[in-house]
Amino acid sequence: MIIAVDFDGTIVTHEYPEIGKEIPFAIDTLKRLQQKPDNLLILWTVREGKYLDEAVEYCRNKGLEFYAVNSNYPEEKQESKEPRKLKADLFIDDRNLGGLPDWGVIYRMIMTNKCFEPDNNEIQQENLLPPKKSFLKSIFG
Repeated sequence: MIIAVDFDGTIVTHEYPEIGKEIPFAIDTLKRLQQKPDNLLILWTVREGKYLDEAVEYCRNKGLEFYAVNSNYPEEKQESKEPRKLKADLFIDDRNLGGLPDWGVIYRMIMTNKCFEPDNNEIQQENLLPPKKSFLKSIFG
C-alpha cells in the first residue's frame, strides 16, 4: 500500500516555516507501518528547498526514511513547477475532511482496513479500501 503523509500539522505541529513539535506517536506509528513490507511511505508536503530538506532531515534523525519525497518514486524528476497528482492508496493529512484522527486510530485503520468514525473516534466495520476486483468492476461494470 502506498501511503502519502503530510508533514506540517500531521507529523509535527503547524509552525511553518519552522519545524513544530512532534505530534505524539506520529513518527513511531509511521515507522511501525513501514515494518510491513507492502507499505511504502511518501512524504507529501508543500515544503520545498531548504524547508523540505529540513523536514526530511528531521524525520531521518528520528529514524524515519521515506520511500520518496514529493514524488511517486525516488528517481522521479518533476519537469515543471506545476503541482500534479500523486499516486497513493491513502493520504494522511491534517486537512482531511473530519480532521486528523489520533495516530493510534490511524494505525488500526490501516492495519485492519477499516474506516474511521469521526464523531466517536472509533473504527467502523466497512473497509477502508475496496477490494481491487470489486472496485474495478464497479467502475467498468
